[in-house]
Amino acid sequence: MATCTIRREDCTSCGSCWDLCPEYFEEGPEDSLSQVVEKYRRNKKPGEGDIPSDLADCARDAADSCPVQVIIIEE
Repeated sequence: MATCTIRREDCTSCGSCWDLCPEYFEEGPEDSLSQVVEKYRRNKKPGEGDIPSDLADCARDAADSCPVQVIIIEE
């Protein structure tokens, strides 16, 4: 299973990830930064998650579209 890490401190809140893959990424309600939806988080951390296989392509597309490249996908 692939994993995702978002360097939230460098996020610019552009919204491209949650626009492209809303099943996996969302806007943080407190800080407007990108985060993994709660269902897929690791250790309850908003910037870390496991990516289910059915959302892997979507998450990769979102990571590739990030203008500041703060989303890291690892296999």
